[in-house]
Amino acid sequence: MPKHKIGIVGATGYTGSELVRLLIDHPDVSIEIITSESKAGTSFSKINPHFKGRIDMKLEPLKNLADHELDLVFLALPHGVSMDFIRDWNPDDFRVIDLSGDFRLGSAEEYRQWYHKKHKAPDLIEKAVFGLPELFRDQIRNARLVANPGCYPTSAILALAPLIKNEIIEPEQIMIDSKSGVSGAGAKAKQQTHFPEVFGNFSAYGLLKHRHTPEIQHNLARYAQKSTEVLFTPHLIPIDRGILTTTYSTPTKDIDKEYLGEWYYSFYEKEYFIRVVDDPPNVKHVRGSNYCDIHVTYDERTNKVVTVSTIDNLVKGAAGQAVQNMNLMFGFIERSGLEISPLSP
Repeated sequence: MPKHKIGIVGATGYTGSELVRLLIDHPDVSIEIITSESKAGTSFSKINPHFKGRIDMKLEPLKNLADHELDLVFLALPHGVSMDFIRDWNPDDFRVIDLSGDFRLGSAEEYRQWYHKKHKAPDLIEKAVFGLPELFRDQIRNARLVANPGCYPTSAILALAPLIKNEIIEPEQIMIDSKSGVSGAGAKAKQQTHFPEVFGNFSAYGLLKHRHTPEIQHNLARYAQKSTEVLFTPHLIPIDRGILTTTYSTPTKDIDKEYLGEWYYSFYEKEYFIRVVDDPPNVKHVRGSNYCDIHVTYDERTNKVVTVSTIDNLVKGAAGQAVQNMNLMFGFIERSGLEISPLSP
């Protein structure tokens, strides 16, 4: 059977590099073109030496996409840039998985409020499917445009979904505390992610205004069909990759701690990439993999349900989830190309 032809737009950042890593060994697809406007003509492996001998194809300008008959394009572009591409895209040409935040929210007005810019393709916002396979699998299968979730929202939504869906917690009293490695800030050099600034440090950022707040709220509400409100605070920690998210919520009824754990096991028992664990998970236990580990418990003293979840921000939080979505869109085995054991130590 012929392989499906794939293009990767903007492949020189961390997310684009991870897409290449996962797709070069995928049994059902072939990478036909990798684009970069600033580094066109340069070998991909020259920019990413760890791919030497694995994939040495040259980077091409975006206009060269038209020279290839592609089945799907991954957009690993910055927020605000992807919508320029999608605005001019013909859905009949190929499917698109967008890894930016441009199509994750519910409206152009909400996008303007949180991203502080006007949306250039507002008519396509409602047509985009939020690409969290464990919750929106059926919609993803038929989608032409998938909005790949953000890293923080992935870890938070997967941890909270069973509680929200089954009305176990108050949907408007949720606190989310997340810690992320530095790769979540991207490959471009910035003072706040410079080694001397990060090493030995630990800081909160985006307090009360982080753009993943509405993404978490909107898509939890979309899944559970009820209004939600969250207080989300992200933190930067001095590791290269990984996210640990802790959530705190108030139950709507009396809670049995053992019941909670059993309920989570039941809710996610058919999900290959969700591992419900008995103890609070470690970031290293998911490193380099597409797994999301989740622990849930109940604190009687404060009457709070507490969840702890971990993901690799570049895999389940970005490229791995995008490949999982691609597998659904093409009818492949959902875990194809993603059966990668976590790296330890």
